[in-house]
Amino acid sequence: MQTEANGAEAAGAAPRAAERAKARRIYVTLASVIGALVSVYFVLVPVFGLNVAFHFYLMLWITMASAFNVASGFSGYMPFGYVAFYGVGAFTTAILVKVLGFPVLAALPFSGLAGVVLGLLFAPTLRLSGIYFAIVSLALAGICRLIITNMPERITGGSFGLQLGSRAEPVLSFYVMMFVMLLALGTILWLSRSRLGKALRAVRDDAEAADMMGVNVVRVRLYGWLIAAFFPALCGGVEAWYTNVVDTETAFNTLTTAKTVIYAVAGGLGTVTGPIVGAVAMVWLDELIWRQFPRINLLILGIATVLLVLFLPRGLIGTLLRRRPQWRRYIP
Repeated sequence: MQTEANGAEAAGAAPRAAERAKARRIYVTLASVIGALVSVYFVLVPVFGLNVAFHFYLMLWITMASAFNVASGFSGYMPFGYVAFYGVGAFTTAILVKVLGFPVLAALPFSGLAGVVLGLLFAPTLRLSGIYFAIVSLALAGICRLIITNMPERITGGSFGLQLGSRAEPVLSFYVMMFVMLLALGTILWLSRSRLGKALRAVRDDAEAADMMGVNVVRVRLYGWLIAAFFPALCGGVEAWYTNVVDTETAFNTLTTAKTVIYAVAGGLGTVTGPIVGAVAMVWLDELIWRQFPRINLLILGIATVLLVLFLPRGLIGTLLRRRPQWRRYIP
């Protein structure tokens, strides 16, 4: 009887393994095709004279929303002070270029490193959760802004900020932002299928149970947090190069965090494609509303956001996957 049971189990395992392999092939094929199409599209934007500024910020918001998804969707945190990484990255690039004379491309990696360092400084707050973590992160972002504002004017430019002079190269910075976006999406796609990503989700759902299963909760949370800190800092550095000016008012604007949260939630936290779809949909909607109703665009966008949260609380992709759970094996 035991032999027959083992044989039946083995016979049932083979079709399941074949089905998983098929789903994995479809998943990889879809990701590769979509990634190639997106890359070709953005590469051709400057070539065909399309709106470079719009597409630059579209890529920036896709990256910001996707990186925020690591902190919130994968790890379960809600950092209201997320703009701190963006602002520190922007000022790092500006200081290295304007004050220390670094080439811009050499300065940009240090922006990402500055985000990681700031993430390590913020790491003790990871022991908090919920609204307590959100409030503390917002306060820390304000502290970062005050520190930079009160630094010597020859370093940070004081309240007027720094201008990078004649170093602006819109097309080259556009392609660098494209590289940052693809790097972020590739990293998050890897994370979603990796042991680290599964551990992050386990810790998010039940930290005590994950700890009992042998997951190093502190280390896993820290790794996810540093990934989430690295990419917005890079975005800040590239955006500083693109606009050629950095000041504390814009670099640490809380609206940056608000937009990042809205775009990520609109698509669906916890999925790879959710923040991408959310960012694309909301940025296009914002642009359309601004063109048609420039005076009340924020009001209309706010109403649209409220309606989206009320009727699709899991976001566009999250709602789709809830209604079609069998699609989860194909849609990351």
